[in-house]
Amino acid sequence: MSWIFLFFFVSGFCSILYEIIWLRLAMAEFGVTSAMVSIVLSVFMAGLGLGAWASGHLIQRYGERFRRSALILYALTELLIGVSAILVPYQLSLGRRLLEQLGFSSSWVYYLTSGAWVGLTLVPWCSCMGATIPVAMLAIRNSYIREARRSFSYLYAANVLGATLGTIVPLLLIELYGFHGTLKIGAVLNVVLAATATSVARRWPAAESVALPEVSSVSATRPDVTPNGKPLALLLIGGLTSMGSEIVWIRQFTPYLGTMVYAFACILGVYLISTFVGSWIYRHWSKKHAREEALIWASLGLAVLLPLLTADPSLGLWMGVPRLRVIMGAVRVALGIVPFCGLLGFVTPMLVDRWSGGDPDRAGTAYAVNVIGCIVGPLLSGFLMLPFVSERWVLFVFSLPWLAMGFSPGWWTGCEDTKGAWRFRASFSVAALALVLVLISKGYEVRFARRAIVRDQTATTFAVGVGSKRHLLVNGRGMTDLSPITKMMAHLPLVFLDHSPHSGLVVCFGMGTTFRSMLSWNVQTTAVELVPGVPRLFWYFHADAAQLLSSPLSHVEIDDGRRYLERTSQKYDVITIDPPPPVESAGSSLLYSKEFYSIIRQRLRAGGILQQWLPKGDEEVQAAVARALQESFAYVRVFRGLEGWGLHFLASDTSIRRQSAPELVHQMPAAAVQDMLEWGPYSTPSRQLSAMLDTEFPLDRLLSASPRTLAMQDDRPVNEYFLLRLLKKGSAATLEVNP
Repeated sequence: MSWIFLFFFVSGFCSILYEIIWLRLAMAEFGVTSAMVSIVLSVFMAGLGLGAWASGHLIQRYGERFRRSALILYALTELLIGVSAILVPYQLSLGRRLLEQLGFSSSWVYYLTSGAWVGLTLVPWCSCMGATIPVAMLAIRNSYIREARRSFSYLYAANVLGATLGTIVPLLLIELYGFHGTLKIGAVLNVVLAATATSVARRWPAAESVALPEVSSVSATRPDVTPNGKPLALLLIGGLTSMGSEIVWIRQFTPYLGTMVYAFACILGVYLISTFVGSWIYRHWSKKHAREEALIWASLGLAVLLPLLTADPSLGLWMGVPRLRVIMGAVRVALGIVPFCGLLGFVTPMLVDRWSGGDPDRAGTAYAVNVIGCIVGPLLSGFLMLPFVSERWVLFVFSLPWLAMGFSPGWWTGCEDTKGAWRFRASFSVAALALVLVLISKGYEVRFARRAIVRDQTATTFAVGVGSKRHLLVNGRGMTDLSPITKMMAHLPLVFLDHSPHSGLVVCFGMGTTFRSMLSWNVQTTAVELVPGVPRLFWYFHADAAQLLSSPLSHVEIDDGRRYLERTSQKYDVITIDPPPPVESAGSSLLYSKEFYSIIRQRLRAGGILQQWLPKGDEEVQAAVARALQESFAYVRVFRGLEGWGLHFLASDTSIRRQSAPELVHQMPAAAVQDMLEWGPYSTPSRQLSAMLDTEFPLDRLLSASPRTLAMQDDRPVNEYFLLRLLKKGSAATLEVNP
């Protein structure tokens, strides 16, 4: 049994490793959109559920044939999973090339076809992952009858513990070896696991001679097996609640954790380790107890709501030092979700064990039902609830089934209630406390006296502040403010063109300042924004927003900027890119990589110029971006921002002319000059532009600061994975952490 635990520990680690990297590769191939993220995660979970259900069903029919070779069958599934690590990247890349040839431009057709390809790619391999539990249960039941009844919880605990490690170690491996290199490490682990399982199978205890019971007779032969299908309903609700709540947690805790991959790993890691602890407690508890206390269900309902308290900004867990601020954010996460995850880790294996009684077929079905809930939860939360109501009411809805169970635990057990009065009073008290928690909790937005809020399926967007102190926040995270820097993102490349501009593209709308400045040149201007709520707040920052949006020269596209450039046939004189801050944000490297610049070159007219903004970053990040631009374009110039921070890169395949500030200003339209001076800091256009030109410095300065750093690539996102580099630098290293 120790071997089985080890197998599922490693298997859980590899599964999370693959999920993290496959999601990222799919985003690079098909677009960084919430719809694509939902598709990949749903397909991954669907494959797990399908594999568990199908393998359990096949074992029920043909299990006798594999009584003596169940562990060999398990080794084969792990070998196939290892093969997937090598093949999936090529399958995803092939799918993108096929979609490019088909030339789909409408969103729903694109998502339908790309989703179908992702499904064809991932479902077979994920089904192998889902099949491992029923197959291992068959091996245990054949040889360790005493462990068979609770075998699912044993495998579940081992798998979750391995997955917990999988939220941490792959991030370090990606930093060292890139995505493809880390996948190869996962493949090696699966192959070693398969070989070890094959070796162990040779001395596996002989199979018992008893016949496998039919599904219909399991509940009759096992008195501790629940005869009806009500546990399946609770497993469905459990999966729905856990994954639906996770969408809410990301929005609630982003202001405190940030948008880095380590922030998401923190939430996932806390979730998994708490689930493991809960499942392990159940393992020991179930040895002496047959039934749980009724209060556990009501407590689960209350635990769903605890993040409302710990994410409340009025809670005194806020520190002025940036690094301590992140630590306090992690404390908020732990206090908020550990009780819920621990309780869910207790009841999920309990429900499966009691409904299956160790039967692989019933366990596979139960696991598949739980997975269905995991698929429905994010869709219900992200697309049907959060666009219309606040996070607290979404969590309240998720808590209701569990609070109701506290009043009627016999609904699924069918047992006579011997503690009715006590149970009712206790459950009523818990439900009342839950309601009070919902009513008194406050969202992050209460920190701002004046605000406008837009909720959509992607994020919750805030526009806050007054006058020059207005800010844009997405999920509570600062994106941008009113700054002349964002104006220069448009004016700087446009003024250097050696021909009259006709069209421009702004990737990342933000407050709309760059979009507005480009329109002042009287050119056809397209802006691409990922979050639908961001352009809807344009009016909050600029009084002429409605007029500009109604102009025949303007167009706003809601899409991933990289995917838009891949599918459009339009060519532009200027493309300006302002990726979401901080520079370490998850997914941001896809807007700094050589592969991305290769796409941009195809969309620039002859003599066109790319403006790439890099807000901050250590020497390695700056060198990686600079080298990617140098290897992609013939000419690159670099300037500092007007406020003394950040870098403007100008890149083109033709020489970028060098003229004095007065000569350049002379070619600017009057409206563009007026726009450039609107927020200063200088009073004349020549002084303003001259101050900008004076910040230029040689590109080699960035390259020589970190000569061994390779160009930024999709496979090696230097900016996003930095923990080992940070630890190596010690206390001298700093990262941007916005409050």
